[in-house]
Amino acid sequence: MKLTEMQVNEFINVLASDAPAPGGGSASALAGAMGVGLSKMVAALTLGKSKYADYQQTAQQIFDSADALTKQLTAGIDRDTEAFDGVSAVFAMPKSTDEEKAARKEAMQKALKEATLVPYSIMELCLESLKVVELGIGRTNTSAASDLGVAALNLKSAVQGAWLNVLINLGSIKDENFVKEYRAKGEEILHQALPLADKIYNDILTSL
Repeated sequence: MKLTEMQVNEFINVLASDAPAPGGGSASALAGAMGVGLSKMVAALTLGKSKYADYQQTAQQIFDSADALTKQLTAGIDRDTEAFDGVSAVFAMPKSTDEEKAARKEAMQKALKEATLVPYSIMELCLESLKVVELGIGRTNTSAASDLGVAALNLKSAVQGAWLNVLINLGSIKDENFVKEYRAKGEEILHQALPLADKIYNDILTSL
């Protein structure tokens, strides 16, 4: 069964068990999905309301973008665990001969790169999601303003959590160019995402 097909209590129980996956990467994807999902909810509570007639186009834009991003981040819950399983599978490969050892080493490096790219993609989606959440400030139903703040907090946690999963995999990758590239790209996302999340939270906080 896919993680995304589990009931909430089932997922939490698996997450809390001694199984190595799902772990922090899947949890980060879930946090991101919840965050941007909240912005979709806020947009839905704005659409069709005469009080917010001037912002209907923006609310629809938030709704549509958040819908797509929620689906992508939700898919990341399973994608991250599948990537981890790919790394784990390499340990079962034979290593009796030099050829087998070389094949095992190559497979491990390939699996580690995939396990890096998945949380990195989650980071990208979280940054895009934060930009969508920001659109809602002052342009959506004020009764749900607090939910935009919660969205920002979830997305901040998600992007930082995904970054930790990028880093732990980069530490075992031998391709120096790959490591340098994704370390720099990840740091750039953090440079944009964290201040934006804080700005959204503080803007909402002062409006309440």
